[in-house]
Amino acid sequence: MSNAEAAAQELQAVAQELQMVRSQLQALSSQISEISITLDSLDSQDPDRPVYRAVGNLLLEVSDREALRVELDASRSAFADHSSKLEERETSLVSQYEELVKSFESR
Repeated sequence: MSNAEAAAQELQAVAQELQMVRSQLQALSSQISEISITLDSLDSQDPDRPVYRAVGNLLLEVSDREALRVELDASRSAFADHSSKLEERETSLVSQYEELVKSFESR
């Protein structure tokens, strides 16, 4: 395999990983948004009205709203932390991709 072929394969691998990272970031953003909307809805719900949670194919009444809120906040925080790490990886991959393109074009 020539150096040009190796460089092209490396460029392709970085582009594929970048695409995967961006897809994961989009999915995480959707999950974070969904949890935020759920928390807002939970806050605006009349405390005298029941709140339900989907568990598999069942809707179960939530007996402890505060525990649910804590769980949702923890999930949102975990998703946000993971998203931050992926954003750092994305930045690194973009730089790596740009460097590979420059070296590939200068051949």
